[in-house]
Amino acid sequence: MTQFRKVIPIASLVAALVVYGSASSASDKSKHSNYEPARNAQGHPNMQGTWDFRTLTPLERPTALADKPTFSSPEEEEAFRKKAIALNDVDVQRDTMGEFDVEGAYNSWWMDYGTELNEDRRTSLIVNPANGRLPELTPAAIAGLKRNRLRKPPVRDILSLEMDNLTFRPEGPESLGLSERCLLSFNAGPPLTPSAYNNNLRIIQTPGYVVIFTEMIHDARIVAMDGRPHLPTELQKWTGDSRGHWDGDTLVVETTNFTDKTPTFQLPLDLNALDRNGAAGSGKNLHLTERFTLTSESRLVYEYTIDDLATFTKPFTVAIPMKATDDQIFEYACHEGNHAMAGMLGGARQLEKEAATALK
Repeated sequence: MTQFRKVIPIASLVAALVVYGSASSASDKSKHSNYEPARNAQGHPNMQGTWDFRTLTPLERPTALADKPTFSSPEEEEAFRKKAIALNDVDVQRDTMGEFDVEGAYNSWWMDYGTELNEDRRTSLIVNPANGRLPELTPAAIAGLKRNRLRKPPVRDILSLEMDNLTFRPEGPESLGLSERCLLSFNAGPPLTPSAYNNNLRIIQTPGYVVIFTEMIHDARIVAMDGRPHLPTELQKWTGDSRGHWDGDTLVVETTNFTDKTPTFQLPLDLNALDRNGAAGSGKNLHLTERFTLTSESRLVYEYTIDDLATFTKPFTVAIPMKATDDQIFEYACHEGNHAMAGMLGGARQLEKEAATALK
């Protein structure tokens, strides 16, 4: 099922624990299969179509599975799957959180996390480092997260349901997140990340270009395949500047020139380290490498490597299996954050006036 609107961040905060998936490295085709893909007129694998990247397998390996790159038994895997489905049940959250039911976003009907773990039984999306965990953040990245928390309600208040502390008073438009303004979003990428809904993309191939069209934010990334250099470094884009080439039967996309307003990576929620949550780093330092490899007529492995030593102490690699789908990609009609800008800023100033009056 595809969706067409956005959910505010609080609605997916707890559910973000179990949103992601994994696969083995796509860079070595033999690790997947001996599948010989259908080819287009240029002799390249025909990847055209719509691909679904939903999965319940987490981005990072849970600490309880620290020494298990794969589930040890079908029973363990099934227990994990059922727990993930329960954590993603927004209706349960609404039933137990009165304020959330009134002030929160959509119910479970709108959510589309999927109901399955990855077929390869891995316990994390992250395939490198071998521990299935994100590398350590740099001191500069940690400092940036602290600055962001001064402008946003702390995760701790959200989780303890201290709703009075959630009043966010933006100083100006720049205080509002990019997803609130529908400029970027939590799973649209690059890189792509399975999340609450709109977990679909469409690939279109032409002789000189590949188009990667994401359902979320309805953004079409046009990837030049003719060997041209990247844009000059002073020319920056929300989703970076992408250039592609073929490595055997694997489509490789290199992306640079992100703006400094685009985060390097959206960290998953970690209840054991609440000070390490949020959008980390600045895209100006990010070099992103994506690899797309067909492993059967209905399966494609999407692999990406984040290389930003100003944010993470070393690069890391994630791999997500995608399934072919005949579902339509609907318009993502998200613009309410921009339309509501005047109201949010006006409301913040009114609250400040009321607070100042109360102190007199």
